[in-house]
Amino acid sequence: MKKTILISVALSTLLLHATEKDNLEKRVESLEKALKATKEQQLQEKMKKALNSSNSFKQQDFIPDIALILSASAVSRNIKNSEYEGYGIDGFVDETDEIPFNKNRGFNLNYAEFSMHSAVGPYFDADAIFHLHPDEFEIEEAYITTKKLPANLQIKAGAFRSGFGRINAIHAHAQHFMAQPLVYEALLGVEGIKDPGIALKWVAPTDTYISLGAEALQGSNELSFGEPEKNNLYVGYLKTGFDLGENTTVLTGASIAKGKTQQNQDSKLYGGEFTLKHTLDSYSSINWQSEYLYRDKNSKKQAGFYSQLVYDINSNWEVGTRYDALTKNVTNQPDDLKKYSAIVQYKPFEFSKLRLQYSHDKSKSFGDKRKTEDFIGLEFLIEAGAHGAHAF
Repeated sequence: MKKTILISVALSTLLLHATEKDNLEKRVESLEKALKATKEQQLQEKMKKALNSSNSFKQQDFIPDIALILSASAVSRNIKNSEYEGYGIDGFVDETDEIPFNKNRGFNLNYAEFSMHSAVGPYFDADAIFHLHPDEFEIEEAYITTKKLPANLQIKAGAFRSGFGRINAIHAHAQHFMAQPLVYEALLGVEGIKDPGIALKWVAPTDTYISLGAEALQGSNELSFGEPEKNNLYVGYLKTGFDLGENTTVLTGASIAKGKTQQNQDSKLYGGEFTLKHTLDSYSSINWQSEYLYRDKNSKKQAGFYSQLVYDINSNWEVGTRYDALTKNVTNQPDDLKKYSAIVQYKPFEFSKLRLQYSHDKSKSFGDKRKTEDFIGLEFLIEAGAHGAHAF
């Protein structure tokens, strides 16, 4: 009996110690897990703090700038809509196949421009610009540019507007008038030179602004180029700017574009530009701008120019006038194709414009007849979001 009691007590004691040992091991395991979790949390907090304090990466620096630009207009002209579609410019354009802006008498929604810009790491910027027309969606531009190449070099690759001339690279909403100059319309169409390709630009490290550019482009512009089998257009330009005294700045430049036509014939386009801006005070200035373009296409030589004078009265009001002329044409075609324009612009604030323009255009033919077009247009432009600065 005593042996049985002793054995029972011994077994109970062993069982109690085993239970306590199991509980202790579980507690130790639980404490180890808690300690490990605490250490991991502390490590994550340290890493997060290190990333936030590091200059190598900041997420907010890579959020794209987004902008929306809307253009709408009311138009009055003495040419019916049915006649205006497919107008020509004798010797230059047989029949226009695209009229993107101010097409109809009455009201027009010209476009909504949606743009994005973002840094892509420390070495590249990315830009994309989309045009939404009432009946189509268009990729206006989409390209990357380098930021840290040596020797003041910059490379641009993608689809973009060429740096040829003074205004080819400037979008319609940033120009002073509601329509392209006549010489651009006649030689390059309303879209100008806009192609997939690659461009190299160099800016001299001097006080005087000097820029050299070279571009290799697809050459899809059918008015002056358009060879369909391969990339065929090469553009080069030299531009410089300097000050005349404290209040006057001069910009000059020369450009050349060389390519092939749809018939695989040689085509060359030359351009010269001159801009003078005289600042009167912080919000007032006078801007005189002129360009001359000359084309040798399959030994057919054509040329024209425009000259415009714009007066910024103050931060709200601007007035301007422009004279366009096509001065050289092919044989048996008129060489007195001219256009006169005047504009008044009101800016209630920096990102909206209301502009009223009158044009007297003696350059166009409708059907088989050459007619003078009298145009009155009222355009409303608004910009929303982060948008880059425009060239003056």
